[in-house]
Amino acid sequence: FVSFGNASGSVEAFPVLKLTPKSAFVTRPKLGDYVATRDELMTRMNEVFEWVRQGNLRVGIDNEFALEQAAEAHRYIEAGKTGGKLLLKIA
Repeated sequence: FVSFGNASGSVEAFPVLKLTPKSAFVTRPKLGDYVATRDELMTRMNEVFEWVRQGNLRVGIDNEFALEQAAEAHRYIEAGKTGGKLLLKIA
């Protein structure tokens, strides 16, 4: 079981003892678990952006809102309607 944050809402209660028979575990990784320094962060970031530029990694954009519609965008997220990235456009 891996939780990647609360982007889709709070994580429901889970009976951790169910994991005991298989020596399984629960983890909640965060960026600091994978990147130790700012230099490493910048290197990894540039690598990911290069994948996007080359078309090797596609970013799914679900919807776009004008910055003035930020409240509406939040409601859209909170309603669980997102199926990809949500962008706020600055005019």
